[in-house]
Amino acid sequence: MKQPGIHPKHITEISDRLGIKRESVSMYGDYIAKVNHSVISPDATSETRLILVSAMTPTKAGEGKTTTAIGLAQAMHLDGLKVALALREPSIGPTLGIKGGATGGGKAHLWPEEKINLHFTGDFHAVSTAHNYIAAILDNHLHYTSALDLDPEKVLWPRVIDLNDRSLRQIEIGLGGKANGPSRNSGFIITAASELMAMRCLVNSLAELESRLKKVLLGFTRGGAPVYLEDLDIIPTLLHILSDSINSNLVQAATGVPAFIHGGPF
Repeated sequence: MKQPGIHPKHITEISDRLGIKRESVSMYGDYIAKVNHSVISPDATSETRLILVSAMTPTKAGEGKTTTAIGLAQAMHLDGLKVALALREPSIGPTLGIKGGATGGGKAHLWPEEKINLHFTGDFHAVSTAHNYIAAILDNHLHYTSALDLDPEKVLWPRVIDLNDRSLRQIEIGLGGKANGPSRNSGFIITAASELMAMRCLVNSLAELESRLKKVLLGFTRGGAPVYLEDLDIIPTLLHILSDSINSNLVQAATGVPAFIHGGPF
């Protein structure tokens, strides 16, 4: 819900302020956009300054790293400085738990809060889909005892879910007969902890993402040889699923300060 006295600006006004060309901005409604990854790259000639807010113990009221970072950026903006926030995307799991949302608080918060804290632009969905697609293909290979000769006891790739569900951390899959097997131990981790999430935070291009994907270690054969993601022949599909997720999300703080929201580690 929009707080009284808060009048968010159209997101194109925010991107214009940053000097981002309209053709590099993809709209997700009036207040959210994705910015093409080619636009956001290090500039060795710029005289920018980076302020890192990290490892703060929140107060009883909940002010921690995010609230402090937003408040600091808003103060600098009011002082006439050109400033932009860079924050991680919130995970739905902690958002729905006791921790609550991850968009600040009070007058130091991001807009639109509900959309950012929930489905946002679908980045977490893309990572979850890609990650679990890999897991499904692995189990398909095990089912048909393919030429990979993958050892069921040496599969390193878990599944992911964007919820805090401790009952799924360690599970046995493939129950119910031969059609669903073979049965083996597995488990779920939260989506923010996926190796794919880390990759989309680090890459500067789809070509770099492709290179990193190929090197992902999935497990070992019965003979002890490593099995890599490129051995599954699904890299093009994964690139399609993840292509938009490497573009940063652009929103704003309550006072119109630009805020880039990208990446998932909580």
